[in-house]
Amino acid sequence: MCGIVGYVGRAQAAPILLDGLRRLEYRGYDSAGIAVVDGGRLETRKCAGRIAALTQLMRKQPVSGSLGVSHTRWATHGKVTDQNAHPHFDASGKLALVHNGVIENYQALKDELIRSGDTNFRSETDTEVLAHLIGKLYDESCASTVDIPEKKARLLAAVRAALRQVIGTYGITLVHADIPDFMIGARRGSPLVLGVGDGENFLASDVSAIVAYTRDAVYLNDFDVVAAGRDKFEITSLAGDSTEHPVSKVEFTAEDIGKGDYPHYMLKEIFEQPNTVRDAMRGRLDPDECTAKLGGLNMTPPELRDVGRIVLTGCGTALHAGRVGEYLIERLANFPTDVEYASEFRHRNTPMTPETLVFAISQSGETADTLGALRESRRKGFRTLGICNNVASTIARESDGGVYMHAGPEIGVAATKSFTSQLAILTLLGLLFGRMRNLSATDGSRVIGALEALPGQIEAVLELSDQIKEIAKKYVDANGMLFFGRQFNFPVALEGALKMKEITYLFAEGHPSAELKHGVIALVRPDLPSVFIAPDDSVFSKNLNNIEQVKARKGPVIAVTSGNGPKHLKGIANEIIVLPEAPEYVMPILAVVPLQLLAYHLAVELCRDVDKPRNLAKSVTVE
Repeated sequence: MCGIVGYVGRAQAAPILLDGLRRLEYRGYDSAGIAVVDGGRLETRKCAGRIAALTQLMRKQPVSGSLGVSHTRWATHGKVTDQNAHPHFDASGKLALVHNGVIENYQALKDELIRSGDTNFRSETDTEVLAHLIGKLYDESCASTVDIPEKKARLLAAVRAALRQVIGTYGITLVHADIPDFMIGARRGSPLVLGVGDGENFLASDVSAIVAYTRDAVYLNDFDVVAAGRDKFEITSLAGDSTEHPVSKVEFTAEDIGKGDYPHYMLKEIFEQPNTVRDAMRGRLDPDECTAKLGGLNMTPPELRDVGRIVLTGCGTALHAGRVGEYLIERLANFPTDVEYASEFRHRNTPMTPETLVFAISQSGETADTLGALRESRRKGFRTLGICNNVASTIARESDGGVYMHAGPEIGVAATKSFTSQLAILTLLGLLFGRMRNLSATDGSRVIGALEALPGQIEAVLELSDQIKEIAKKYVDANGMLFFGRQFNFPVALEGALKMKEITYLFAEGHPSAELKHGVIALVRPDLPSVFIAPDDSVFSKNLNNIEQVKARKGPVIAVTSGNGPKHLKGIANEIIVLPEAPEYVMPILAVVPLQLLAYHLAVELCRDVDKPRNLAKSVTVE
């Protein structure tokens, strides 16, 4: 979850490192730090707070040098303090290390270091223990008379030896004051990418940090160790064996990860959804056969027909997308579909039949829990596919196939466009499997028509932003919100509540509308609005009845509806948001947009930090 940037080259490192950290701040913003090697000295600046605080510190206390590492932290071990900010150092103070992940056996390693006489620990972090361990192994092997090439070899050997003792996950980058123009990185369970430049090389936990400087990247695998200088790099395994990695071209540019004219990334990404939904479907609809084309699944038609059950697994917003997918696939393809929390899946003994197909859903493709579920599924012999937004991610590389979202970089911590892209892809899956089973060509053609209409309909919903902003102003003093939906829109209620919690910090819950009378109604009161996703569909009358129950108890109601819904809701709902008419199976893609806007506008009214909500980070790469 933390952000790592390392640089070795001919330019001044500090501006590059700070710029990279700003681009990675969505991955963690509890504290930040930088260490630069200059003339055999290690200059360090770090502090609790945002990147802006580090930038201000460095204006007062600048550093120089063309080799360095930097880090923006999402706290795991240890409080948010200056001392716990990265980089961390070995006992000599000459080795600086930044780390993303969790060293599970850090206490045992620390106890052993203390027994050996190393008691100079300055922080509460697991990372510092790893720095001390590497430094100890290096110092024991390296006399002061050893030349620079030998020092490089021995530091590399010390890194490998230390990491072989580690239980847990890591993405690390380190430098040593005695070794100029030399940087080491390694990964296990936490992403790390090498950026290849002209007379310079970069290491980062996300390619977005370095895309302004190079679009040539090497994505490291688990147990890879990379040693990089100005003009060359070498990637080896933890055992020391050389490994071959292709240099990939990054698909997006630095401009793609900017905010443009929008005040926040989240708003920009909400308004990108007509295009991102269109891109998720581009080239994947087959009007002649009235079906979808998903070649990335890497499955033949007979193999697809043999699928008897689907399991969808993910976390957070991706899990909610999976819940919509459960309704979609069961409706369109008429065979069992289940949804599993990725964090629970690999720890449960979930009954799985041989014809089960598993989909792991993750925007980043690096979500630790989802990656763990994917690996557990494959370990048990089940074909496991990915739905993700990063073609070079670990999930994309380790799955048996999958579908890329093509949503472009999503920087806002609260997921928006990735959710609707995932829903579009899950609808395509429902269409594909449906046409292989029970769905007629006529019905398949209707599904395609509904999907093709979506981008224009989303644009119409986005035109309601000013109306929704006024609604948000009315409820700025609310103590929270309840969200209700039925069938396809129950997961949308969950997602709407999640958005509200994430960026406003208000209490919010999502429920099936029918569960109102089974306990939730006890929460209804005048200062707690209820948001009902109640389009004019087969369960509209049921939703209307639930709305009446809330109004009878003086609870304010914000209704999201369509078709003839406004006629029935007039005089009952306090606020009515009208969506374009659409079939039930695509309505979630439209219905979630006003909920995203409602959360956004209310968060702005409450002066929240929309793109960097407290305690959260974008890509959850720790358990």
